[in-house]
Amino acid sequence: MGHILAVDDELDMLALLKMIIEGYSNHQVTVTNNPMEAAEMLEKEDFDLVLTDLKMPGMDGLELMELAKKRDEDALVIVITAFGSLESAEEAMRKGAFDYITKPFRKEQILLSLDKGIRWREMVRQNKEMKQRLDAKG
Repeated sequence: MGHILAVDDELDMLALLKMIIEGYSNHQVTVTNNPMEAAEMLEKEDFDLVLTDLKMPGMDGLELMELAKKRDEDALVIVITAFGSLESAEEAMRKGAFDYITKPFRKEQILLSLDKGIRWREMVRQNKEMKQRLDAKG
């Protein structure tokens, strides 16, 4: 089970994401429509994955992703946007987004991306643990 932070300035979108994720997976979702609050939450809590809108007032999704990555270099961030363009997708991926999804999306897109992300994070975690054990032996 993963702990996911969903950030979008549209309350309807947050309600939809929470309904999809908690209704069709065993992940727990914390939501906020305030990216500044999301930044504070990232400081206080550990999330397995961050789902963020790209365009938000105050702080955009890429800035939020930078904060998440400063706190945890392996932070997984999926960017969702209604303003999809090849340039914004390339920028998001170059800056470290795990995936990029355009609105409107199908519920399967979100669920598949989350599943891949959570499994990726677990694999990275296991690799780090194994490396630490090997380094301790050597």
